[in-house]
Amino acid sequence: MSQSVRIPITNINMDGDYTGAITVGTGSAARTLNVILDTGSSALAVNGDKYSPQLGNGTTATNLAQFDAYGDGSNWLGSVLKDTVKIGNVTGSSVAVAVTYQESANMFREADGILGLAYQALDDAYSLPESTWPKKYSKSQVEHGTRSSVIPCLMQLANEGVLQEKMAFLTRRSFCKAGVDPDNDPLNQGVLILGGGEEATDLYSGDFQIAAVLADAWYSTNLLSVGVGTEQFPISARPQPGMPSNSIVDSGTNTLVLGPTIINGILSRLQVNQQELLKTSMSGQPVSVTSLDLSQWPPISFTLQGISGGQNVALSVPPQIYWQIDAPAVGQAMAAISPVRQDGGAILGLPLMNGYFTIFDGTAGLGVIKFAAAK
Repeated sequence: MSQSVRIPITNINMDGDYTGAITVGTGSAARTLNVILDTGSSALAVNGDKYSPQLGNGTTATNLAQFDAYGDGSNWLGSVLKDTVKIGNVTGSSVAVAVTYQESANMFREADGILGLAYQALDDAYSLPESTWPKKYSKSQVEHGTRSSVIPCLMQLANEGVLQEKMAFLTRRSFCKAGVDPDNDPLNQGVLILGGGEEATDLYSGDFQIAAVLADAWYSTNLLSVGVGTEQFPISARPQPGMPSNSIVDSGTNTLVLGPTIINGILSRLQVNQQELLKTSMSGQPVSVTSLDLSQWPPISFTLQGISGGQNVALSVPPQIYWQIDAPAVGQAMAAISPVRQDGGAILGLPLMNGYFTIFDGTAGLGVIKFAAAK
């Protein structure tokens, strides 16, 4: 019988991105690991320094290997095994787990792996002539293998009938809030629900706004426009040529990644001193909290295409969210906005989600994303 499972999550391990605990393996080999929770990718990979598989008792080798790279340049190389994965009180018995043996320095940091929550189209793998565990192939050897794919963890759990292919997030921050005891600061904690969301009425209020998902790879959305304050002429978002949509909603990105048309449009609608503060922060330098008067900053709104027959989705990001106070240190602030050189391809990361209880629902058609006001 399918059910939902709720687990606590934290942004401490990755200084922004959220992690949650899962258990991989069985018996004496089983390990509880803190994995990055990423709706912008699909592979489940665990650090081979933290988990050493023992074949048998539910752990089997395959002839598949994976190499995965992310937008920040981080990457890993690993062997794919079929293994037992437990999340909360739910157990999957034949989940594809990549055990890494090569990682970039910035890949896992204080986390132990990554749990991709997007669609199978992003879960690429390569078939090799022999079993890939315990044998380890080089990156060149892997990429000369035969292209294949594996079933992502959440889809496999759905196939086994233990969870629906759906998850919900409640988050409060995009960057870790510094302070005397950041590990126990409730703003640095959150909730992940796998297999459900709507039933968690203690975490949200009001009705859901429902955005259409336009492709079964990322959680791809159509960003229509961006508004600043009460401005009557919103900034029109440009398409991304050759792609099914111009934006994705991504729990694994802790900023709003926006092209020059939108960035310049936002800047032009701010006061001169606000423009300079935002430019300073977007260049990577923190600003002093004393230089900000957030009551004078406007909210930024994002309008996404709604589902067929429904209304478009208007989501507001207030200055208390797009400015992250006490980050990276107490008394400093960083804007959770990242400029890129080209239009199209906006990444709507954690700042879009921080004010909302957000459900990623892949159970019907291409899926939808639902947003309700967070409690």
